Amino acid sequence: MAGTTSAEDATVNLSLPDRGTPIPSGDQTVWADVSPLLDAACKDLQDGMLINGDNFNLFAAMSALEIMDPKMDSGMVCKYYSVDEAIDDGAAPVPISFDKTVDVQRTIDIMDHLLACEATWHKGHSLAQTVFSCIYLLRLDRTSSHALLHSYCRVIRATCKAVISVVSDARTHEEEDLFTMTYGLPLNGDGDEKCLSMLHAVEETISRQLRACKAPSSKTRVLEGRYTFTFATWCHNKIILNWRKATAKLCYAAYAFHFYHVLTSMKRPQGRGLELARKHIASCISELEDILSSSEFLRSSTFGSQQGNLEDKTTASGCEPIGFDASLNCRLSAPTPPRAIKILSWKKTVEYFIKLLRDLDVICSYQLDPSLESVLHFLVGFQKSQPDLVARAHLQRLLVQDGKLYGRDPVFVVIIQAAALPDNTRNHDIQKQESIIQLGQLVISLLKVLCTNGAWQRRKLGKILQDWRVVYMQLEMAFRKEFGDNANISNDENISVKLFQHILLWVEKQTYWIASRFLILGFELELYSLSEYCMVYWYIYVVLLKLAQKTNLKTVVCNGSGKCKGKKKRDSVKDVAQDYWIPPAVLFLQCQICLAEGLTMMLAALKNDHMLVQSRSPFNTVHERFIQHFELLQKACIPDHVSFPLFVESTTQAHLSNLFMHDYFKDAQKIAKNVKSSFSNDPEKLAELRRLEQVAEHNSIALNVISRAGASDPSLKVSFEFNHHPCFATAVVRRS
Repeated sequence: MAGTTSAEDATVNLSLPDRGTPIPSGDQTVWADVSPLLDAACKDLQDGMLINGDNFNLFAAMSALEIMDPKMDSGMVCKYYSVDEAIDDGAAPVPISFDKTVDVQRTIDIMDHLLACEATWHKGHSLAQTVFSCIYLLRLDRTSSHALLHSYCRVIRATCKAVISVVSDARTHEEEDLFTMTYGLPLNGDGDEKCLSMLHAVEETISRQLRACKAPSSKTRVLEGRYTFTFATWCHNKIILNWRKATAKLCYAAYAFHFYHVLTSMKRPQGRGLELARKHIASCISELEDILSSSEFLRSSTFGSQQGNLEDKTTASGCEPIGFDASLNCRLSAPTPPRAIKILSWKKTVEYFIKLLRDLDVICSYQLDPSLESVLHFLVGFQKSQPDLVARAHLQRLLVQDGKLYGRDPVFVVIIQAAALPDNTRNHDIQKQESIIQLGQLVISLLKVLCTNGAWQRRKLGKILQDWRVVYMQLEMAFRKEFGDNANISNDENISVKLFQHILLWVEKQTYWIASRFLILGFELELYSLSEYCMVYWYIYVVLLKLAQKTNLKTVVCNGSGKCKGKKKRDSVKDVAQDYWIPPAVLFLQCQICLAEGLTMMLAALKNDHMLVQSRSPFNTVHERFIQHFELLQKACIPDHVSFPLFVESTTQAHLSNLFMHDYFKDAQKIAKNVKSSFSNDPEKLAELRRLEQVAEHNSIALNVISRAGASDPSLKVSFEFNHHPCFATAVVRRS
């Protein structure tokens, strides 16, 4: 690198060793070799690590150039400068081959590679470098004489258009900014609307050929000496070879046919096509499994490849497909990064589409429950399978259509049901207030956010927390302005008072649910280090405590139990059982609260007694890390009066000598056992309770071992693992 300054000062230029024409420099330029510096940095930094400097933040790092990344470093590798040049060079011959057997094999290879390109595009690479790297697709008119390839390419093009449409409508394409860019490629072709009828005709033709091949006739029997070999014994005969390959062609044609039907059926408004989509999904999975089972035969056939690593091949036979050039579009469309990318292997491609179809089947099997709580529960559960962009886009489009839930339920009605208000309030004039309209928009935004990937979801949840808090304050101000401070929660005479107060309670409860989801996602994304577990569990504890209070208060109000004032005591949820029956949902939260509090105190005691080895970061202090993790919660005042000094005050006095005085893990274990019967019809909650119970049991045993040994035993080493629950750690005690 060379730089210039004023004539008074010489510039020190850091550069790599000169391997070509020297860069012109001024008379006062000094060159220095930075190779040792770069070598040292490469040795110390691992993949994914980032140096956080004062003038180089995360945003700057995301905007920086990453060498050899095909999405960021364009490079310049180009074999052909135009499609016509590639065709003239024979890169995509038509007909594919004059030998019928070779033609069938190469056609299957092309379909294999096209499927791999489509999966790679779904993973975030550009359409120009994946699907439209196929020369046959770019010049589709040339394949009109090849019925199968022509119809298959048309269906692929129509499928890409349908996927782009649903991802654009859901606006989830921000995650992969290259996904919906078409670069002026021929995505809208004349006659694509007839692609299914064309493909169906091809299927019928192949099916007739297969039936003829299976029919027992003189052609399937050969007399050799005294023995007559039937169809079943001709494993390596050319007739059998063609029959198996014809079967593979039929599977690909049928799969493309059904997959396009899946996309079009799921696009129907208000979920009307979900049942039909499930039937086509089952057919797609069946065809893919048949394709997968045929791979061994294609590899062992005369034209298959027995050499090399088949795990990296994009075709079932292992052969290189003809008619593709990944760098072909680099000059046709300037925004396309021309560096060649790595296409998914054929095996991973089939696995990807099977998982995608199963995720879509989960979406189609959802019963479109109008309860917002059920929707949120479904979204959280669905995200555990880590669905890809296309599946999440379909889910979002199903949930939110025309500003309504499923395109049929107005948001205000959904809020009324979530707040447990009677149906006769759905036409109340309160829905016309600006704060209620904003609340409806926040509900829609929340559903969309929960359909994004984990990283985007956490970032956006932290940002919308402030919006939920602001709407709550606006509703509270509007309530006081209209009814004054004397209106209480038991006032059933004025329906407007009841409506306001129920919605206020629900908004506050929902705000704490979002905050808890924000914190839990940090574990799923592995954002916390061991030295930060204590503050994270402490913050989870205070948030869940508030959530349990609001949940219990909402239940009491909905049951008409009279006045219920939230206790200010730290253990109010535990003591509330003296006055009210505790709902199972609150007991479920209370089990998590006890675990979070127990882990907080255990980690604090181990730290204070120097039994837990913690890494000290040279870049920031404990206070700075607290702000980094919880700044968005702090800005939204969730919860009120929670700060770093309060965290320090709560954990400073924790020591192993007084830790055994109250075993929070035993409390959690007891609650989990008692509340299981309440969720006998909910297998997911039962499974979660079993996991929580395991964590509580193992941590209780570890706590007893640590308390007996104390800090006087230097051979005792404590570590934490997530072997029973993805978010609540289990202490592991070992002797060195």
